[in-house]
Amino acid sequence: MLINFSSCTCLPPSSSYFLCRLSNSRPPYLDFPLRPRTHVFKSLSPSIPYSSSPLSKTKKFDFRSCAVPGFDFGSVESVLEAAGVLTAIIVVHESGHFLAASLQGIHVSKFAVGFGPCLAKFNANNVEYSIRAFPLGGFVGFPDNDPDSDIPDDDENLLKNRPILDRVIVISAGVIANIIFAYAIIFTQVSLVGLPVQEAFSGVLVPEVRAFSAASRDGLLPGDVILAINGIELPKTGPGLVSQVVDIIKKNPRRNVFLKVERGNQDFEIRVTPDENLDGTGKIGVQLSPNIKITKVRPNSIFEAFNYAGKEFWGLSYNVLDSLKQTFMNFSQSASKVSGPVAIIAVGAEVARSTVDGLYEFAALLNLNLAVINLLPLPALDGGSLALILLEAARGGRKLPLELEQRIMSSGIMFVILLGLFLIIRDTLNLEFVRDML
Repeated sequence: MLINFSSCTCLPPSSSYFLCRLSNSRPPYLDFPLRPRTHVFKSLSPSIPYSSSPLSKTKKFDFRSCAVPGFDFGSVESVLEAAGVLTAIIVVHESGHFLAASLQGIHVSKFAVGFGPCLAKFNANNVEYSIRAFPLGGFVGFPDNDPDSDIPDDDENLLKNRPILDRVIVISAGVIANIIFAYAIIFTQVSLVGLPVQEAFSGVLVPEVRAFSAASRDGLLPGDVILAINGIELPKTGPGLVSQVVDIIKKNPRRNVFLKVERGNQDFEIRVTPDENLDGTGKIGVQLSPNIKITKVRPNSIFEAFNYAGKEFWGLSYNVLDSLKQTFMNFSQSASKVSGPVAIIAVGAEVARSTVDGLYEFAALLNLNLAVINLLPLPALDGGSLALILLEAARGGRKLPLELEQRIMSSGIMFVILLGLFLIIRDTLNLEFVRDML
């Protein structure tokens, strides 16, 4: 986010980092064994199949199923890793604005990571660099309307006095930096780790069985694979296999449910009688996950690495754009899936607990999400600033009155702050340890 400073000394952070709709993309190595869903406590979000690359027969699922409801932070180490990813993305975004301005000789007065009270700051080359209390946003400040600045108002190197093209470059540079960073992350993953390839098998895996649960009582064991439930065969592929099993169990409290189970090289039937939850639904006390095996594909040459990375990048980009389109087309259903910084870090922490490989694609996906959201023509976003410049161009170079422009941007910033606070409170209340205390 770009901020033209007025008399106030601490303005809101980059609004692009207050909200993010995690796209319908989830790398295959997150499908298993990352926090298999426990239907004792929560229901599953529907999964959306997607393959971002012809390299594999992958099914990519929704990151949001990790985030809402009832997500948790897990270990301190995984939280720090997720927060580090988000902070790196913020620094890259703001560095894009900063470098685009500096390389054109445009005056920059502040570069901040985080928002709120300053924890540390220093000055270099007439720029104040600061780290603030909450590392979930950032901003680059310009002295254009700062009454305390000693730069003449008609200085040609003030951002507001530069030609339209120069300003467009500065404003769009943050988004461009995030896109380049996303590709660099994917290329690094492809080159150093390899792309995960998922092979699907029939049924639903049971990674864990809770002690003294209905499943434990009736003979279900960890490692079993449920091949059919009440005579309904579970195929290798298809969205919502886990949800299908969960839904049948929920609908049959205290009634027999017949499971066809594979254990080792043997198939047999187990009769399970779900216990009844307080809300009247059934539960058997197991964790369930797709029955898949993950392998990795490594490129044989630098050209193949670029090819793999390009296909993965365009696949993720298409999915992010399609997800955003679905959000607007089905806003009433998808509005609750918009995530704030708490949910983003919770998802990232969950990914980090699974495997470091997951952080690559999580970081790339988050970069692309924030880049796309930042381009929306809304006040307080980079897209809003671009819209005002395009309006200026359409008016033959005549700017909107300064007071009107400030009102538009101020109202947008206020809306984003309120929305951000709402998302932080909502997502915090969905944390498992908070829910347990309430």
